[in-house]
Amino acid sequence: MQIFGVDIGGSGIKGAPVDLDRGDLAQERHKVLTPHPATPGGVADGVKQVVDHFGWTGPVGVTFPGVVTDGATIRTAANVDDSWIDTDARALLGERLGGLPVTVVNDADAAGVAEMHFGAGRGRTGTVILLTLGTGIGSAVFADGVLVPNTELGHLELDGHDAEKRASSKAREDHDMSWEHWAAHRLRKYLAHVEMLFSPDLFIIGGGVSRKSHKFLPYIEGIQAEIVPAQLQNNAGIVGAAMRAAGH
Repeated sequence: MQIFGVDIGGSGIKGAPVDLDRGDLAQERHKVLTPHPATPGGVADGVKQVVDHFGWTGPVGVTFPGVVTDGATIRTAANVDDSWIDTDARALLGERLGGLPVTVVNDADAAGVAEMHFGAGRGRTGTVILLTLGTGIGSAVFADGVLVPNTELGHLELDGHDAEKRASSKAREDHDMSWEHWAAHRLRKYLAHVEMLFSPDLFIIGGGVSRKSHKFLPYIEGIQAEIVPAQLQNNAGIVGAAMRAAGH
């Protein structure tokens, strides 16, 4: 069974048909740049470009980098334009895609669902936290396999700032930090803070940096929870979006 998944990020919008039996992309993903400013209309146009690239005519699952309620309404917009707030994204994207059925889900929640079913969290019980490190920090929290939606732990306070301003992948690039310095100081401090609050059994590190985990995971010390990279890497959001669309 194939369903289309789209992952909206702060820098890019990427998507592909997903083989839900294998939990992997059925075709090589297509990506377009996220417009700036990332307004609802501009982003919707980008989603349409990605879907039209494949000539897709079935259900579409779409991730969004913020809180999504009822599978439709956007409540926060940290890394896209503020005009997204209170937008009915399901209606907007459905209209832009010519009436195709659309399901919208928080981006990290989608990645977490995919990792728990097909990836690093498969078969795990207890408390599992997936963190996507990219333009910001997304989070998905699971208690014995059940998702606690829209946690947005990237906005915890760290050193007087949103944690994602200190410990995201973009923060490492913006401040020209080495992988070792970023991991040993910024990321370790953030993980220690999250661990203090939730005492997880497992951290799954997702987002674009997951494919480079050998460059930073060895430098994270003093964390009691197991820390592993996401197995689906940066495709987890696309797979999770498709899973949610199939479920709906």
